[in-house]
Amino acid sequence: MNPDYVALFNALRPETALVLGALAVLGLDMAIDRRRPVGERQRYALWVAAIAIAAAFVPAWHGPRGQVFGSVLVLDHLAVATRLGVLVLTMLTLGVIRAAPVRHPAEYIAVMLFAATGLMLMAAAQQLLLAFLALELASLSLYVITGIGSARPDAAEAALKYFLFGGMAAAFLLFGFSLIYGVTGSIELPVIAAQISVQGTNPILLVALVMVLVAFGFKVAAAPFHLWAPDVYQGAPAPSAALIASASKLAGFALFTRLLWPGFHAASGSAATFAGGPGWLPAVAVVCAASLLLGNFAALAQVNVRRLLAYSAIAHAGAMLLGVMAAGRSGPGPLFYYASTYGLATVGAFGVVTTVAISSRCEKISDLAGLYRRSPFLAATMTVYILSLAGIPPLAGFFGKLMVFSAALQLGGVAGPAGWLALLAIALSAVALYYYLIVVKQVLVADPPANSGPVAAPAATKLALGAAAALIILLGLFPGVILGLFQ
Repeated sequence: MNPDYVALFNALRPETALVLGALAVLGLDMAIDRRRPVGERQRYALWVAAIAIAAAFVPAWHGPRGQVFGSVLVLDHLAVATRLGVLVLTMLTLGVIRAAPVRHPAEYIAVMLFAATGLMLMAAAQQLLLAFLALELASLSLYVITGIGSARPDAAEAALKYFLFGGMAAAFLLFGFSLIYGVTGSIELPVIAAQISVQGTNPILLVALVMVLVAFGFKVAAAPFHLWAPDVYQGAPAPSAALIASASKLAGFALFTRLLWPGFHAASGSAATFAGGPGWLPAVAVVCAASLLLGNFAALAQVNVRRLLAYSAIAHAGAMLLGVMAAGRSGPGPLFYYASTYGLATVGAFGVVTTVAISSRCEKISDLAGLYRRSPFLAATMTVYILSLAGIPPLAGFFGKLMVFSAALQLGGVAGPAGWLALLAIALSAVALYYYLIVVKQVLVADPPANSGPVAAPAATKLALGAAAALIILLGLFPGVILGLFQ
C-alpha cells in the first residue's frame, strides 16, 4: 500500500470537524464558562456542537468517493448515507438535550460528538482493525454519556450494565477477528473475501462468525443479547438513550452488513431453502426470529414508556436483520431506509418523553395521559412517531417495513426460511400495533390528571421534534429521497 495522507485527511474531513468541535466545546467551557450557570454553559456548548455538525455535513455530502488509503476505508453509497444519517440524528439529539439539562454539559456534549465520530468511521471501515477501533470509540463514548449526564442512581446502574455487557461483546468481537485473521491471513475485507471463496468454510471460520454475530447482536440489541437494553433505555439520560437507539443502531447495522456481505459472502450459507449449507445466514435467521418474538411479546407487559421503547427496539432489530439477510440480493437500501426512519421516530419519542418530564413525572405510559390538552404540538408529533413505529401508512415506518419484507420474500419466496420470517414479522406487526395504540390512546383520548398543567418545550426542542416528524412524513411520501442515495 502506498499511503496518501492528503487523500485520507480529505476523506475524514467530517470526522475531523466533529473532533475539533468536541475540543472547542471543552476549551470554551474551560476558558470562559466555568463560572456561568449550568443552563448557560449547556446552551453555548450546544451551539458549538451544532456548528461542528453543520460543518461536517457538507464534506460528508460532497466529499470523495471510492477506496481511501488503500482498502482501509471505502466511501460507497452505504458509507455516505450512514454518515449523513448519523449527523442528522445527532443534530436532532442535541435538540433533545435542550429540554433535559445534564450535569457537566460540556463534557457530555463533547463525548457525544466523539461517539458520532466513531459511528461515522464504523460506516466506512473496510478493515477489521479500523472497524474494531471505530466501534470501541463509539461504544466507550456511549458508556460515558449513559452515566455522567444524570445524578439518578439508575443512570449509574445502567452505565455499569452497559459497560459490562459491552466489554464482553468487545472480547467476543476481537477474538472472532483474531480467528478470521488466523484463517485468512489478512484483516482487509476484500482479501478476506477472496481467501474464503478459495478455501471455503471450515469450523474455525464458523466459530469466528458466531463470535462476530454475538458482538453485533449486543450492539444492535438483538435477542438473546438484549439484556442491557431495557435497563439502559430506562436509566440513561433521554438524549443518551435516543442516540443509542437511533444513530448507534444505524451505524451498527451498516458495519454489520459490510462485514457479512462484502467480507464473508462466501460463508453465508443459504436462506432460500431449509437445506442450506453451513454459514452465517441460518444463525442470523435464528436471532431474527428470537428478536421478533421476544421484543413484541415482552413489550405487551410494559407499563414504563422507556422500557416499552426498549423492547420495541428489540423487535425492530429483528425486522432489520431481515434487511441484513436480503442485502446480498436487494442491496442495503431497504435496510438503511428502515433503520434511518426508525431512528427519527425513536429520537422524537424520547424527546417528547423528556419534554413532558420537565413539568411533571413521565415514567409510565399513563403519565402521557391527556397530552393533547397539555401540549397539542407534543401530542401531534408523538402520534406521528408512534404510528410510524407501528408501520401505519403513509408514514415512513410503513414503507420501511414494506421494503424490507418485500426484499426478504425475494429470497426463495414464501415457502423459504426468509419468507417464513417475513410472514412472522408481518403477523407480529399486529401485536406491535396493539401496544403502540395504547400509547396513542393515552396521548389523544385519555383525560389528563387533575393536577397536571400545560407542558412548555424549549424552542430548540420544538424545532428538533418538528423536524423529525416532518422528515417521517416527507420520507413516507417521497421514499426516493433516501433510496436515491444508493443509485
